[in-house]
Amino acid sequence: MAGGRPAPGRDFGWLWAAYGASALGTGLAFSAFPLLAITVLHQGAAEVASLAAVGAAVGAAVAVPLGPWVEFRRKRPVMIAMDLVRCAALLSVPVAYALDRLGLAQLLLVSVVVAAADITFGAAAGACLKALVRPEAMVTAQARLESTTWTATVVGPPLGGALIALLGPVATVAADAVSYLLSAAGIRAIRGREPRPQREKREKSARFGDLVEGWRHILAHPLLRPLFLHTVLVNGLIMATAPLLAVLMLGPLGFTPWQYGLAFAVPCVGGLVGARLAPGLVERFGRHRVLLVAGTLRVCWPVGLVFVRPGVGGLLLVMAVELALITCIGVFNPVFAAHRLRVTETGRVVRTLTAWSVTGKAVTASLTALWGLLAGLIGAREAIGLAGVLLLATPLLLPRHEAGTDARADGVRVLQDTP
Repeated sequence: MAGGRPAPGRDFGWLWAAYGASALGTGLAFSAFPLLAITVLHQGAAEVASLAAVGAAVGAAVAVPLGPWVEFRRKRPVMIAMDLVRCAALLSVPVAYALDRLGLAQLLLVSVVVAAADITFGAAAGACLKALVRPEAMVTAQARLESTTWTATVVGPPLGGALIALLGPVATVAADAVSYLLSAAGIRAIRGREPRPQREKREKSARFGDLVEGWRHILAHPLLRPLFLHTVLVNGLIMATAPLLAVLMLGPLGFTPWQYGLAFAVPCVGGLVGARLAPGLVERFGRHRVLLVAGTLRVCWPVGLVFVRPGVGGLLLVMAVELALITCIGVFNPVFAAHRLRVTETGRVVRTLTAWSVTGKAVTASLTALWGLLAGLIGAREAIGLAGVLLLATPLLLPRHEAGTDARADGVRVLQDTP
């Protein structure tokens, strides 16, 4: 028991350890590909941007047909396979570097493979978590996963920078590859038996229907549809301004790289705080109320970034805005994931999560490109301000009512959403 709440169990411990290993590897390799493109391949801004935008978008498209395939298979073997695929793809980078054969095309291909495997793994992990952990312990399990995400975000990039300084630019890529091996080992250690999902006979020929089932389920559901539109738009607008803020801080405002990194590393502590608070807030106020309040509060802060100025005051402003934003996100994510999984039938979980993730990545890539164009036309500060104003309207998309009881500890099933 943790704080009077049911513990998720030993098998969840192995899943948590696997998640922690891969999350730390991702943190270590933060910005590794852009750094390689700039320092090793001597590429320009357009080529560096394509690594994130094109890799994520094409990877999302590749993941679409994998959703139905995973839905009707055992999830743990799929998760292990996706870990091994990511490990192999990433290991190809240091091998090519050692042979002096590394090129931008390979980095793009690896980005696509890793993005597709990320989506597939995340969807399978959601279904696995739903089956693995008792309903009454799900909020606690999700809070631990969320806390791990923010811990890796705080610790990973500084350690990755030190690793690059000691061993060279591909060291963090190799470390990330090893982290997926550790993740696969953790999933393999889970002992609970996993039955093979059965497809109904009448569904065996519905291949195209399988591809669109996730979107069909989301858009037809009165609770999922507004939540889908809200989260996809909010995440896209927040991520679209990240490159613009980097250009503004590291360019005209004159902040150094270490100051820029500090401005975003320290506030991640708020994610830990929010994740720790989420289960207790749900027990006290109910899932739906916490969803509405945290979802509204998290979009109130980014507009403040338009007022950032040079010097210590500007740095503290960015840190304060990011701390408030990330704390609210730390509360919102577990509640949002619980709400989504609770209203999704077991036989549709993978396809629903795949559709959700694919759409999120596509919208983020599109908004990032659009806001880059806007920044060229009206300026980075003005584009950041426009995104902040639009974010203030997004709470209108949150569902105002929840079907059934809004139980405070009613065994909600919680799922890690994985940006």
